[in-house]
Amino acid sequence: MDINLPLDVLLSPGLLAILGLCIGSFLNVVIHRTPLMLEKQWREEAADVLGISVEGPVAPLSLSTPRSRCPSCGHQIRWFENLPVLSYVLLGGRCSACKTPISLRYPFIEIFTALVFGLIGWRMGPQPAALLWCGFVTVLIGLAGIDWDTTWLPDHLTLPLVWAGVVASALGWTVPLQHSVWGAVAGYMSLWSVYWAFKLLTGKEGMGYGDFKLLGALGAWLGVYMVLPVVMLASLIGALVGISMKLKGSLREGLYVPFGPFLAGAGLVVMLLGSPIVLNWMGWAA
Repeated sequence: MDINLPLDVLLSPGLLAILGLCIGSFLNVVIHRTPLMLEKQWREEAADVLGISVEGPVAPLSLSTPRSRCPSCGHQIRWFENLPVLSYVLLGGRCSACKTPISLRYPFIEIFTALVFGLIGWRMGPQPAALLWCGFVTVLIGLAGIDWDTTWLPDHLTLPLVWAGVVASALGWTVPLQHSVWGAVAGYMSLWSVYWAFKLLTGKEGMGYGDFKLLGALGAWLGVYMVLPVVMLASLIGALVGISMKLKGSLREGLYVPFGPFLAGAGLVVMLLGSPIVLNWMGWAA
């Protein structure tokens, strides 16, 4: 029996949404463990430079090891307790062992990733490039979550995203190569210039280098003409969220709000709207 399915089924919005649920579940692990893995790496490197041994046992830590556990009681998550969204609902949003509430962020990321994947399928149709953009979205969501938690935008995620955007352009899968290259340059240099102007005027650092690289990656994927709309939208949303958090007294120590999540969110909006709509909104010729 022939079970080969056509692309219009395999890359349908529904199946891409299901794929997004699974990817979103994995992204929860990436967002939680990547900072821990980086801290472990930095401690080991510092100990090596200083010629001292790392205190305590060094347990292996990766995206797959050890298996997921409840942070409160250490209960090992079984496979049927790790089904995207469904397990959260069936468990009533609590650990099956200690009944500690599970953060709503876990199902939110799963549902959000599924929604964006489905929208990509609906927006782009059943073409292989849809999977390429799903990969782009996966990295953006992971970066946004990590930056929100830690204000870190790891180089091992941002830099490959820049190069992947340029390569995808060179292969004819996204924007013209010239737009991609200059988009990467404009994205990086625009925030780099703002950073140094702010630092020279105030003596303070207004953002991190990871923000430059992330905007450079967005420019490489979306093209040079999308850099300004992304920055404008990210700044607007970031300002609204920052003001709201300040009024609620929920700003963190130092009164900062990481910019990366808003850059990523603005990039997703621009990607889904498409350059013709964005250019028309900006009053530029398409």
